[in-house]
Amino acid sequence: MSVRFHVPGPLLAYSGGERYLAVEAASVRAALDALEKGYPAVHRCICDETGAIRRHVNLFVNRSHLRNLSGLDTKLSPGDEIAIIPAVSGG
Repeated sequence: MSVRFHVPGPLLAYSGGERYLAVEAASVRAALDALEKGYPAVHRCICDETGAIRRHVNLFVNRSHLRNLSGLDTKLSPGDEIAIIPAVSGG
């Protein structure tokens, strides 16, 4: 089943300028695995070396934050979108 990642502006250099990256996956974990195979530089921006999502990155499935769902085991349906939202901080 095809789902897609929405790539934010700061990561476009790692996705070859592509705003959306389609992968075949039934869960968020599987989608991240597929992303690692096809776009390893984007994956490194999202996940650390253990495969955990980096602290400064938020993932949303459609409009719901991953932490309010089933985490990496969140099931996906065809057409779902995973938005990559880097945290913004400053003073």
